[in-house]
Amino acid sequence: MKLTIERAALLRALGHVQSVVERRNTIPILSNLKLDAASGRLGLNATDMDLDIIESVAAEVATKGATTAPAHTLYDIVRKLPEGAQVELAADGKGQMVLSSGRSRFKLACLPTEDFPVLAGGKLAHEFALTADELRNLIDKTRFAISTEETRYYLNGIYVHAAERDGTKVLRAVATDGHRLASAEVPLPKGAAGIPGVIVPRKTVGELRKLIEETTEDVAVGLSETKIRFSFGDAVLTSKLIDGTFPDYQRVIPTGNDKKLEIDTKLFAEAVDRVSAISSEKSRAVKLSLGAKSLVLSASSPDAGSATEELEVSYEGGDMEIGFNAGYLLDITRQITGDTTRLMLADAASPTIFSEVDDAGALYVLMPMRV
Repeated sequence: MKLTIERAALLRALGHVQSVVERRNTIPILSNLKLDAASGRLGLNATDMDLDIIESVAAEVATKGATTAPAHTLYDIVRKLPEGAQVELAADGKGQMVLSSGRSRFKLACLPTEDFPVLAGGKLAHEFALTADELRNLIDKTRFAISTEETRYYLNGIYVHAAERDGTKVLRAVATDGHRLASAEVPLPKGAAGIPGVIVPRKTVGELRKLIEETTEDVAVGLSETKIRFSFGDAVLTSKLIDGTFPDYQRVIPTGNDKKLEIDTKLFAEAVDRVSAISSEKSRAVKLSLGAKSLVLSASSPDAGSATEELEVSYEGGDMEIGFNAGYLLDITRQITGDTTRLMLADAASPTIFSEVDDAGALYVLMPMRV
């Protein structure tokens, strides 16, 4: 294998694929990327056995061939090369790859390509397409609520499924960690009607979001009971799904909340942020005291003192006080892009529904806390 490639193009592709590779591996080949040079393209492939990413990039290929190289070492070298540099990669098939750029020369130990596991490929039962904006929207509005508690592994991802709201068929994404729940949806794409409900792992969600950051292309989605694949442009991301049953989230969404509060999203988020500066790090509790046309936010700490701030609001319901974790409140307000946030409340001990007045498809549920 012998090729020449621009540093910027190689660095961008390496940045996407190397983050899949775990820093510590008991299986040596999983620390490596597979590099495959053929007909004017260099393909880069990384996997951790659960997640597989392939990205191809334009290159001047003098000799076709394939090898594997240490992922993080290769990325660090290319990252430290000067901007605008040309990078030459040459492998002789005898366990070594030489990287040359200007006066720099590196020799990297390689492992046989036959050892590299294949996760991608094969036809998946369901195929449909989403716009990049739709996919970014589904991820951004829900991923903050993914649980990090490994014992409840079935909550360690986003649950994607076909659903219905007010007679309209939608593709819905839901995440919850037991304290809060986030739900977002887009119109059901053609071909997604019979899909099984699947749980896309947290790591996959993170890598996918990085990958689609700048694209404007539609993303082709392939899906089966055990695998999901996202393809667009020069990249293909294939992942195993979480083998578990997502809880019946509809039971968590309260239906009897009758107290309606509408508030300016930006003013509310800024007030929560200011008031929570005084609350103790452990609980970060903020109390909301609701009256006729006002909302008073307050927080106190035995060490730091207390803080209050009053906001004008539109509120229908009796006087009440309810406490929330400030961090969770801010997570929700960051996802609400509209000017007005709506809260539907019941009482101080019951979950509250947050929604965007202009977007009926996004919904958040937050459990209160004692203050």
